[in-house]
Amino acid sequence: MKSFLSARPVLWFLFLFNGAVAALRAVAVDGAQGVMAAVGMGLVSLGAGFGLVPSRRGTTQLGRA
Repeated sequence: MKSFLSARPVLWFLFLFNGAVAALRAVAVDGAQGVMAAVGMGLVSLGAGFGLVPSRRGTTQLGRA
């Protein structure tokens, strides 16, 4: 399951879909329930977006391992 969720196409889908749903929720649902739903979906979208950023583990500032 972890390899499936960390695949780039899945991360792109989660990022775009959850971002769009968060934006629509903020407009479509009134009150605290709409705000909390938008915040929750936005956090999932941000998490997927950070998963798309390439990691730089094992390198120093000069680019050497």
